[in-house]
Amino acid sequence: MAAKKKRLTVDQEFQIMKLVLDKFLWVGILIMLYGLYMMVNAGQDAVVRGLSYMLAGAAVLVLFMFIIIKEYEIISK
Repeated sequence: MAAKKKRLTVDQEFQIMKLVLDKFLWVGILIMLYGLYMMVNAGQDAVVRGLSYMLAGAAVLVLFMFIIIKEYEIISK
């Protein structure tokens, strides 16, 4: 006898998506903080490198923002 799969409600799917994507957003923030740390502590040679880390972190945040918006639009339809 095959077991029936339980289906999640729309709200449950949205809550799980928020939990998962929240972790990815923390990754973007941590990358930006690491870039700020490099800029503050490493001197003038590392300013460009620290700024590049901050821009990479911002790019990660923007990427995941678009993923959140796209998934929310799919779920809400």
